[in-house]
Amino acid sequence: MKTRLILLAVICCVSLFPQAIKGQHVNPEVLREEQASHFAALALKCVAREYPNKPEHVVNNEADVRSPKSLHPAFYGCYDWHSSVHGHWMLARLLKRFARLPEGAQIRAALNANLTTANVAAEVAYMKQANRQSFERTYGWAWLLKLAEELHGWDDKDAKVWSQNLKPLADQIARSYLGFLPKQNYPIRTGVHPNTAFGLAFAFDYADKVDDTALKSLLVERSRTYFAADKDYPGGWEPGGEDFFSPAFMEADLMRRVLPPAEFATWFRAFLPGIAKGSPTALLEPAVVTDRTDPKLVHLDGLNLSRAWGMRNIADSLPPDDPARQVLKAAADKHVTAGLLHVASGDYAGEHWLASFAVYLLFTKN
Repeated sequence: MKTRLILLAVICCVSLFPQAIKGQHVNPEVLREEQASHFAALALKCVAREYPNKPEHVVNNEADVRSPKSLHPAFYGCYDWHSSVHGHWMLARLLKRFARLPEGAQIRAALNANLTTANVAAEVAYMKQANRQSFERTYGWAWLLKLAEELHGWDDKDAKVWSQNLKPLADQIARSYLGFLPKQNYPIRTGVHPNTAFGLAFAFDYADKVDDTALKSLLVERSRTYFAADKDYPGGWEPGGEDFFSPAFMEADLMRRVLPPAEFATWFRAFLPGIAKGSPTALLEPAVVTDRTDPKLVHLDGLNLSRAWGMRNIADSLPPDDPARQVLKAAADKHVTAGLLHVASGDYAGEHWLASFAVYLLFTKN
C-alpha cells in the first residue's frame, strides 16, 4: 500500500511539473493555476491543524502548560510555529498571483480566521514574555517578515486588513533583529533553522520593501562583517544529514543581495573558486532521501529546493560571460527535478512545509 501511495505521488508531480521532470528550466511565468491549486491544498490541510505539534516553548510556570492554539492563536498549525508562518505566506502568495484560484475562498477564510488583531496581539505578547528572546530566532523571524512583505502594498481589501493586523508582530520582530544582531559576533553556519545568512536575507527583502532604512543598514553591515572575507569555502563537506539549507549557497544568496554586482562576482569567485569547473560535486548533485517519514531526513528534500533557488539567484547575479552561470543553472535544474517529485510524499513529516519551499522556488523572483 505504501509503495502505491509513493507511486501515486510521483505520478501526480510528473503531471503537475512536466518541464521539471524533463530536466528543463521551469519558468515561473508559465506555471498553471492547477499547479497553484495543488500547493494551496497542501497548506490548507495544515494551517488549522493543531496536532501533531512540536512547540518551541520555554515553560516559565504552571500557567505556561497550555495547548499550541492557546499559546499561538495565529500560528498554531502545520506542526510548528515557523511552518505555520510560511504556510500562511504561501497561501497569500498563491492568492495574490492567482486571483481566481478555486481555493481562494478557503484561503481568505483561513487568513481571516488566523490573522486577526487579537490573535496577532497574543503573538506579540508571547514574544515579550520572559525567556522568549530567542524564540524562532532567526528562521521563524525571517518567514514572518516574508509574510509581512508579501502583504505590504497588496491592493486587495482583505490583504490590507491582514497587513495592518500583522504589522505589530512584524514591528516586534524588526526590533528583535535590531537588538540581537549587534550582539551576535559570529554567524551561525548551519544547514537548519538558525542559519544566519537565511535570516539576514529574508529580513533584507522585507526592509527593502517597506523602506526600513535602519534595519536595512544594519543587515548590510552585519552581512559584510560576517561573510565578506570568506574564501575557499569547504563545499565538499555538504550536505549535512538533516540539512534543508546549503550554508554555502545561502551565504552567497545573501551576498548577491547586499553587494554591488561587480563586487559580488569577485567575492563569489573567491568564495567557491571551483564552481566554474563543476567542483565540488557534493554541492552540485541533489541530496538523496532514504526515509520521508522521518522528520529530520526529509529535510533533504527541502535542501534540494532551497539549493535550486539559491543557485538560480546566484547565477542570475553573475556577469553573462561568467562560466559559473551555466554550471549553476544546470545543477539547479537537477535539484528542481529531485525536489518537486517529493513535495507531496503522502506523509505529514514533509507535507506540512515542503510546499512553501517549492512555491518560493517557482513563484518568486528576487
